[in-house]
Amino acid sequence: TLPSYGRVHAEDGTPVHPASYDYARAARDTIHFAKLLDRLVQNLRRVAGYDLQYFAVIEPQRRLAPHAHFAVRGTLPRELVRQVVAATYHQVWWPSTDQVVYAGDHAPAWDPRSGPEGAGGFVDPDTGVPLPTWDEALDAIGPDDEPAHVLRFGTQVDVKGVLSGTPDAEKCIGYLVKYLTKSLGDDLTATTHGDETASPADADSDHERAARWTAHRDRLVAALRYEPCSPTCPNWLRYGVQPRNTKAHQRPGTCRGKAHKPTHLGYGGRRVLTSHKWTGKTLADHKADRRAFVLNVLGVTPESDTYPGPQAAERIAWEHAKTTDPDVPPLSRRLLLAIAQRQRWRMEYRAARDNLPTPAATDLPATDPPDPDPSTIPHPAA
Repeated sequence: TLPSYGRVHAEDGTPVHPASYDYARAARDTIHFAKLLDRLVQNLRRVAGYDLQYFAVIEPQRRLAPHAHFAVRGTLPRELVRQVVAATYHQVWWPSTDQVVYAGDHAPAWDPRSGPEGAGGFVDPDTGVPLPTWDEALDAIGPDDEPAHVLRFGTQVDVKGVLSGTPDAEKCIGYLVKYLTKSLGDDLTATTHGDETASPADADSDHERAARWTAHRDRLVAALRYEPCSPTCPNWLRYGVQPRNTKAHQRPGTCRGKAHKPTHLGYGGRRVLTSHKWTGKTLADHKADRRAFVLNVLGVTPESDTYPGPQAAERIAWEHAKTTDPDVPPLSRRLLLAIAQRQRWRMEYRAARDNLPTPAATDLPATDPPDPDPSTIPHPAA
């Protein structure tokens, strides 16, 4: 997890003293949290001496800071893992954002004749002098300068050994996979629900906590609004630097990156992290396995006339359709037809699955696998 930014209430994670809570550091730590995790894996692999494999998920704490849960293949001493976590850090060598150069209506102006080879760029609205480009700003960082930001992990580290095939292993797997389809904001709520017999005083307390939580979230989102999230972020204009691949429409505070959205709470990386050799299969292998599984459930074999193999593709000619073609229905109708088709495929799959004979006890898996998504696999009737 990330370090503390100030005392928080135990029941909801909101700051005890919001005025002294370090929202700026919390925002920067969250934006660069994915890089810190990459450095941790790199350090663990160096200490272990082999290509350590892992599966990890990111979830938010009640105080809105992200933290990670790792399932790591292999055996490492717990104290060694704690030492590696404590020694891991990440330096952000970016231009300084300590001083705001342009704010409000006083913003850089776009000059189509500026920039390399007259491609256009931003200039000072008063003097017309071009702003430093991203590469120029990086070159201006001298050997005696400090990094723009340094982040480390907090002191909370929980290391546990788990054996395959045990109830603990099943519990850990279930805990990790439940985050596969969630966003950071999905795990949070602004209200605390009490029971139906709660007293009016308890209800008032719930409303106070909800208001306190909402205010905490809004302050964090406000801190993230003008914090640069990447070299291409328009927020660099606020600090007198042209972002990489600058465009005329860019304005500070309007970045569309995930890190600035309230539902992501500053974390713009992937929610699920998997090392490439965790399963020993490529993405194409997984797609082939899912396809074969669904076709087997549907009872479609290579000998079937409806088998969606190469021979079926040879009977189909594809061409791009235009919206002006007379046989192309309106977009709303096409969307409804696509939804109806996915629903029909799912119903056919579940009907075929429920009619399958019960396998022998020795063939049953330890846990029931989740339903594959038939919409991602070509259907025999397609």
